[in-house]
Amino acid sequence: MNAKFILNDYALIWNLLFQSSYSDTIYALKQKLWNTYKVEYNETFKDKNLIMKDPKNFIPNDDTIYNNVLEERGYEKIKKQTEKYRREIMKVWDKNKKETDNLYNNIIRKEMPEYTFFVVNKELNIINHPQEGSLVIGKKIDDHNPTSILLEMNMIILNNNIKKYKAEEAVYMKAILELAVLNEYATNLTKKSCYISGDNNLITLKRSLYPYWLMYLGVPKDKFLSYMMRDKISFDIKKYPYEKELKKMNIEEFIDFCIRNKRYMSREIKEEII
Repeated sequence: MNAKFILNDYALIWNLLFQSSYSDTIYALKQKLWNTYKVEYNETFKDKNLIMKDPKNFIPNDDTIYNNVLEERGYEKIKKQTEKYRREIMKVWDKNKKETDNLYNNIIRKEMPEYTFFVVNKELNIINHPQEGSLVIGKKIDDHNPTSILLEMNMIILNNNIKKYKAEEAVYMKAILELAVLNEYATNLTKKSCYISGDNNLITLKRSLYPYWLMYLGVPKDKFLSYMMRDKISFDIKKYPYEKELKKMNIEEFIDFCIRNKRYMSREIKEEII
């Protein structure tokens, strides 16, 4: 997936103004601007989508609020901190680009739009998806587990680029995206099995999907045992005919397959537990 990380003054200022205040200084600035320029402050709120759509060419109808922030003594310090953070997160992304490309090319198998990551100050503690092809990111990188931020970013991207399912079927989408990102992708990133990670409420469902998930990944049947030992998930290999067509599907087609066969799969897992 092609991605670019940018620091844009308008995006940074917008998020400082309309996300939670992370310091007394930011809170005081927002209060001062609100008390002095209520109309302009409210109008600035509407700029979000326009900024994200075309950051290079965005020109505000009224730049009063932006100019006031730019002239603040502390803004340059915030921007320098954010630029440092931008380089840090780019380093994590670039270092793990091979595994991320593998996620989309060989696991998801679905073309994604080019993404622009709008980097904002990490003290804002946010990752959100304002519109297609863009992600706002301002969240600290865990020194002990730096790739965890990649898991969060890619889960959000995929949740916004996979087709929508009915409520009773969406649980399958969630479970399979966890298998893809929090389990297989994370395993590739860390070089150790991460198949115990994820929502505890999805454990039983993911166990029932696991044999088919291995087929989807293209794991040969004679390698199933080594994967089961790696991931600490067991099943009776003899009970599962090898579905050759699964490895030709993309993630959405696999989700649809699992939904169509959910009754059969749930029966199998009950037998395994008994």
